[in-house]
Parts: sequence; C-alpha cells; structure tokens
Amino acid sequence: MRPLYIKRYLLTGLLTVVPLWLTLVVFSFVFGLLSSSSAPLVGKLLAVIGRTWPGMGSFLGQPWLVSLLAFAITLVGLYCLGFAANRVLGRRLIDGMEHLIERIPVVQTIYGGTKKLMSVLQNKPSGAQRVVLIDFPSPELKSVGFVTRVFNDAGGRELAAVYVPTTPNPTGGYLEIVPVERLTATDWSVDQAMAFILSAGAVAPEALPFSTHWRGTDTPARPTGG
Repeated sequence: MRPLYIKRYLLTGLLTVVPLWLTLVVFSFVFGLLSSSSAPLVGKLLAVIGRTWPGMGSFLGQPWLVSLLAFAITLVGLYCLGFAANRVLGRRLIDGMEHLIERIPVVQTIYGGTKKLMSVLQNKPSGAQRVVLIDFPSPELKSVGFVTRVFNDAGGRELAAVYVPTTPNPTGGYLEIVPVERLTATDWSVDQAMAFILSAGAVAPEALPFSTHWRGTDTPARPTGG
C-alpha cells in the first residue's frame, strides 16, 4: 500500500490555492469597486429594456449581469476620461471641475489630498528614495512604506510622511510621521513594492537590497548594506 503523504500534499495544495485566493480577493475588490459606481445607472437602463421587451425582463434582472455590464461601462468611462484628459478640451473641462471643487472646503481637502497621493505613487521620484522600511507597528518589526513628503518640525528636525498600505488591499493604510534618520531605504521601485504588498509577500526578490540610511533629494548617498 502506497503512503498517503498527507502533510506534503496538504502543504502543496495550500501553496497552490493561496496565490489564486489572493488574486481572487484583489480582483473581487476592484470589480466590486468599479461595478458599484455604474450599477444604479445600468439597473435603470435594464429595467427600461425589460418593460419594453417583457420576455427579457427575467434575464436582464440577473445581479451578475448588472454587475458585469456596470464593470464594463465603468472601464469604458475611465478610458474615455483618460483620453479626454490628454486633450486640450478635456483638460480644460477637468481644470474647471477642479476649480469648482476648490471652492468647497471639506471636499477640496479630501480631493486635493487624494490627488497628491496618487500623483506621488504614480510619478517616479527625482533623486529621493520613495520605498522605505519603518519600525512599525513595533521597533522589532518592519513595514513597507512610501515617502510622500519631507518637512521640518519647529526645531528644524527633518521628518518624513510615510504611507503604510495594508495587505492585500493597499487603498487602506496608516500615515506615520517618522524622523528621516529612522528610515531604512530600499532599492525597490513603487511597482515592485506594490506587487509585494498585493501578494502578501509572495512576489519579491530573494534578497532585499537596502541602504543604511534614507537618502532624500539633497542628502548624499550612504554606503549600502545587505
């Protein structure tokens, strides 16, 4: 009788399922986020079609169909918005909308902060190391963070605002104010760090090259260590 190798096969099955599960979790979150924005419009449109052609009403009312169509419409809308934003007329319309938002105090604060964060994560830094490790949530542990800006306190001490995203949903996270001398810089790009976070650490190089100290735009480089 052949041995069952229960432990080995269970571990192999687990290692096979976990990447698929994480992918499904991230995809489900993105799908739900995008489809929910257009679902009310699609629901009303399908209701009108169902009243016009009663025989199709039961089929068009399926929740999965509403979500799928809403997801597709949102993607098309985002593509059209991005296309328009790269044209003169579209850029003027977006600028006009932003000027209108700036007149609403609370909304302007949320919109302005979110836009700056997206710009920081999208654009590559010029000289500064964006991806760092910080002592969070305790001095014995390290977390991956993104330096969003550097400023000085009243005493002239240089501080960094570090956004620490959560896994596997990086849209939630923590904002930490950290002295720059306590930052551990990495050689990762933002894309590499996001892949590491989304995969819960599964997608990462075998070694993590890092610098002893963080290097900003005006700070000379320090020797690297491993």
